[in-house]
Amino acid sequence: MIPIAKPYLTADEAQAAYDTILTGWITQGPRVAEFEEKFAAYTGAKYAVAVSNCTTALHLAMIVAGVGPGDEVICPSMSYVATANSIKYVGAKPVFAEIDPANYNLDVKDAAKKITAKTKAILLVHQIGMPADIDAFKKLADKYGLKLIEDAACAAGSSYKGAKIGSHSELVCFSLHPRKVISTGDGGFITTNREDYYQRMKLLRQHGMSVNDRVRHESSKLIFEDHVEVGYNYRMTDIQAAVGIKQLEKLDWIVEERRKIAHRYTEAFKDIDFIQLPVELNTLFYGNTFIPINKNFNIIRRFYFYFNQKILRFIFKKPVY
Repeated sequence: MIPIAKPYLTADEAQAAYDTILTGWITQGPRVAEFEEKFAAYTGAKYAVAVSNCTTALHLAMIVAGVGPGDEVICPSMSYVATANSIKYVGAKPVFAEIDPANYNLDVKDAAKKITAKTKAILLVHQIGMPADIDAFKKLADKYGLKLIEDAACAAGSSYKGAKIGSHSELVCFSLHPRKVISTGDGGFITTNREDYYQRMKLLRQHGMSVNDRVRHESSKLIFEDHVEVGYNYRMTDIQAAVGIKQLEKLDWIVEERRKIAHRYTEAFKDIDFIQLPVELNTLFYGNTFIPINKNFNIIRRFYFYFNQKILRFIFKKPVY
């Protein structure tokens, strides 16, 4: 049975975790700070904030973007439920727009039709790691004064018009779940070029504390922290970060290997009329997922159950709404 995805972990990651454990510092600390610096450099963003997973990353992005009760956020109808949940977390309403069947991403024309006086933001998902047309959505967001947030859960290592995902928008959220390109067991990142967002997200991920554990530990003076606003326990551990640093070193290689495998599937399935393959436009992405398209549901069902039982492990995703 071929799995949907499998993390590429070696003795390098195991040794890094082991060495970190022996330091005695296993919660958020120096390894997290190092991972943040290296992830920001890789994506081309000024700042990166490490968090516990992509769902918490999306939640913090919604908060700093000013989304709240009574607001509407446009998002794709086809995405994992965490996309819509992050909107609900802040009391806002998800407004679902259609996807472009060529690349599974949010359709800019349908998204434009869903804008109302209550619309606060657009949550743009890079479905299966395929970058959406960021420039088109930035133009739409600018026209109506909306915030643009990228759900790049699957898109670490992907590129759009020659630049890595993570550098194009004010708020870009990543996942480090085992089914993603690189993994820390679980974990997430938010990249941003805005220092005010960066500082507030660091505050929010750690209970709203004015001084983090590492600064307090390294100080020669007694420090009393303040809790300046309601925050959350959304931290990454140093053990996870140590694994992530090693994973990041292999990211481009993993992307290239996945693309080789994806090409083999593309060649094998290109002549099957009820499978629609994704189309890459000004982008690079890590691999392919195939969605059977046919008006005859019985054909789709037979295809799905045969491959799911015999050869491939499928994920059958219902619309999130």
